[in-house]
Amino acid sequence: MRFKTIEESQITMTQLMLPSNSNFRGKIHGGFILNLMDQIAFACASKHSEHYSVTASVNKVDFLNAIEVGELVTLKASINYTGRTSMVVGLRVESENIHTGEIKHCNSSYFTMVAKDKDYKSIPVPGIILDTEDSIRRFARSIKRQKQAKKRSENFNPSEFVLEDYIEEIASHNAKIELKNN
Repeated sequence: MRFKTIEESQITMTQLMLPSNSNFRGKIHGGFILNLMDQIAFACASKHSEHYSVTASVNKVDFLNAIEVGELVTLKASINYTGRTSMVVGLRVESENIHTGEIKHCNSSYFTMVAKDKDYKSIPVPGIILDTEDSIRRFARSIKRQKQAKKRSENFNPSEFVLEDYIEEIASHNAKIELKNN
């Protein structure tokens, strides 16, 4: 089995934010930033696996700070976890006001990418060398996130879901239950 350092696959991309990618208030559309994030996740995963890689899932994207027209946006991507054919790419998005030099953290996310061969079949990827406490923490966090996602899927599987377990909790939220007779 082959292993690569995290640094071998890291990618950084910087782009000027243009009016064509903004809303009427001069803020950059979140969808445009998601597109850039997907591109850099693809580049990072493909560089690591040395194969075309596709997005399998995206774990939570919170837009923390708005990005203005005229700011520079820098996206940083690195491999946080490697499975047999999949990789978790950690992403960080920052914007920089080129007049003031102020840098804002705009969002972070985790993209799970799967390497594909020329016949579009999943293909094994090199492992990663964990050489810092941070890299071990990120790898362990990815393992934990996978376990939590699996548990959520199991808990809310239609054949396992117990309606009565959630009625009271739902009632304390902004929802009204009006079940129809089937």
